[in-house]
Amino acid sequence: MIHTASSEQIRKGLVTDVYFERTEKILKARGLDKEVRAEFIAKALPKDWSWAVFAGLEECISLLKDLPVDVRMMKEGQVFNPYDPVMEIHGRYLDFGRYETTLLGFMCQASGVATMAARCRIAAQDRQVISFGARRMHPAIAPMVERNAYIGGCDGVAVGLGAKLTGTEPVGTMPHALILIMGDTVSATRAFHEVIEPHVKRVSLIDTFNDEKIEAINVAEAMGRDLYGIRLDTPGSRRGDFLKITEEVRWELDLRGFNHVKIFLSGGLDEHQILKYNPVADAYGVGTAISSAPVVDFSMDIIEIDGAPIAKRGKQSGSKAVLMCAKCHKTQVRPAGKKPTKCQCGGRQKDLLVPLISRGKMKTKAPSPKQIRNFVISQITDLGLELG
Repeated sequence: MIHTASSEQIRKGLVTDVYFERTEKILKARGLDKEVRAEFIAKALPKDWSWAVFAGLEECISLLKDLPVDVRMMKEGQVFNPYDPVMEIHGRYLDFGRYETTLLGFMCQASGVATMAARCRIAAQDRQVISFGARRMHPAIAPMVERNAYIGGCDGVAVGLGAKLTGTEPVGTMPHALILIMGDTVSATRAFHEVIEPHVKRVSLIDTFNDEKIEAINVAEAMGRDLYGIRLDTPGSRRGDFLKITEEVRWELDLRGFNHVKIFLSGGLDEHQILKYNPVADAYGVGTAISSAPVVDFSMDIIEIDGAPIAKRGKQSGSKAVLMCAKCHKTQVRPAGKKPTKCQCGGRQKDLLVPLISRGKMKTKAPSPKQIRNFVISQITDLGLELG
């Protein structure tokens, strides 16, 4: 038995906190079904993050599009700050209240994965970043992890179903298992070259048996120009100074005229380690740091009942606009309904919360994963995002 909820069970609201089920029962018993407005907001972000990437919209849409509600949302891939509402639902509470747990689950984890991928993208600069994290997650959610890693800025994903979801080709090198079974690294690399389709880059894993620089030389001499790159996945228990090892490998390859051979690093990397290895690496495989990224702690709060602003303590009531200046890109949260004004810098402001669903009907078409990824990367440049 696989311990996951099916799409049908999720749509029926069976994956929800019990107190929402009890609330629904009480309201029905008392004949209360008020019209409410609820917003989704994160008051703080994990770790040292000063910004995050909003993700999970597509799954939220799949749940909300058939309900008699109005939804305003940020675009998927939008960079946001703490206290910026990312979604607002307007409708009768009993039409959507039981889905609070599910909607939060969709966006909290997806936004965490996308944000960590974006942070790795920033750290790697123009170097390639591949998502290797599917093996660290339950396989039922691996495609979700891969999709959000891709839209956050990863250049590729390793799992076939994740690649299908993103409209890309799966990316990978070779495992230690192949080399162990073949008996040595050169034989395994030659077999890979002879059997696997020509469009797949030949990247040899060089840390199975011998010293990394010796194995790199052996493979490079055996493969010549057919060798695209080498990968070091040396476990922490054997590394010593991993940066120094990689520097030695680069030196020995260059000394022998193998300047074309790229160096691919993997094994327990995160955005901070990527910065450390940039001087010697050409590409990275990032697993656990992305797939196990901290969730963005969104909450759903009622901010209006029957047209009157109301909220619990610590919350600002009423519908809101998240205004971003087209010139300086600063954001400001203001009451909704008021015309955007000019920013202090003189630039025009626009509301990042846009109408997406009106009484169960889609107002706009969702973009493709590639379009979302391009949007995230453009914001990294335009907003000058840093690892703060």
